[in-house]
Order: sequence, then C-alpha cells, then structure tokens
Amino acid sequence: MNLFLVAIAPVCIIILYIYLKDKYEKEPKLLLFYAFLFGAFVSVILTTLLYILFDYYFLLDEASVLQMFIKAFFVVGFTEEFSKYIIVRYYAQPKQAFNEPFDGIVYAVMVSMGFAATENIMYVLEGGYEAALLRAFTAIPAHATFGILMGYYMGKAKFSKNKRLLNLIGLLLAIVFHGAYDFFLFIDFIPGIWIGAFISLFIGIVLSRNAIKRHQNDSHFKV
Repeated sequence: MNLFLVAIAPVCIIILYIYLKDKYEKEPKLLLFYAFLFGAFVSVILTTLLYILFDYYFLLDEASVLQMFIKAFFVVGFTEEFSKYIIVRYYAQPKQAFNEPFDGIVYAVMVSMGFAATENIMYVLEGGYEAALLRAFTAIPAHATFGILMGYYMGKAKFSKNKRLLNLIGLLLAIVFHGAYDFFLFIDFIPGIWIGAFISLFIGIVLSRNAIKRHQNDSHFKV
C-alpha cells in the first residue's frame, strides 16, 4: 500500500496544480475523473495492443542508434501519445464544458496523468522506492509536459476554423518531445548522452509554463 501511495502521489500533485491553474471556469469534476480513468485504462490498453503489433512486425536492435530513434519516436512516442490524443479528441473536446482554450490543457493532462499513474504503479511496484523517487522528478513531469503541449493546441483547435490542423500539431508536438526524451535514454550505450533527456524535459517544462500562461490570458471568462 505504501508503494502504491508513493507511486500516485506525484500524479495527484500535478493534477492539483493544473486544476488550480484553471482560474476562471473550472471543469466538472466528474468529467475530469472520467478523463483520468480513460487515460488509466483505455489509453493503456490501446497502447499495449499497438506495442504488440509493433513487436510482431518489427524486431529492433537496441545497439543501433537509428533503430532506437525509430523506437523512441515512432513506436513509444507515437503509440502512447496517439492513445491519449484520441481520448481528448473524441471524449473531451466535443463536450459542452470544453468552453475555453485552457480546457485543452486540463483534459489532456488528466488523460496523461491517468496513463502515467498506471505506468508508474507498475514500475514502482517492481523497482521500489528508488524507482518512485526517480520517476517523480522525471517520467511523471515528462508525461505532464507532453499533455500540456498537446492540450495547448487542442484547446486552440476547439475555437478555430483550422481545427484538424491544430489538433494534429498538438499530437505531433507531444510525439516529438516524448520521442526526444526517450531517445536519449534508449541510447545509454553512449556515455553521457542521457543528459539530452533532461535538456528536452527542461525545454518542455519551459514551453508548458508559457502555454499555461498564454491560455490563462486568452480565457473567454477572464474579467
């Protein structure tokens, strides 16, 4: 039980942070809860099925930089972010409660944190407190930044004539940052290259903070 609580604690902190940042018109808690559940179960199941398909058709050499690039961006990055994207796109975005650009960030983060919670529980139960501490400052914030960057554009898309393009930009940006983060970790056979993951995460956090502020300023409900 203690490991379970440690695994979900950073997820809860990020959810609370984003919820409080939604200053002007809070989302219904039940919709947020459903978004979280869809991320925790539907997104994880879809990701698992896609992984099985990739593993069936492709056998990647973990000692190859090029093939680890393919794995990071086209297998892991695309698969996980696409599984989150379709939930935001077809569950959250059509909702009447999705009525300001910031809502894209809120729902995308909720879905991402649902996914991250399930993933983190599995890793922490296997790796213990050391894995929990490491992932609390790396993987969990990374999933949050991917969600914020995706949600920023999906929030813009809801109120734009270029809805399809902006949605796809959000998905692509999440894939790029997810892929970059994982790529530098996958090629750990190159000494010191892992630092690239933290650089990409830092850039993602900076962009995420800017995205939050911009959508706060653009809120339809700001007086």
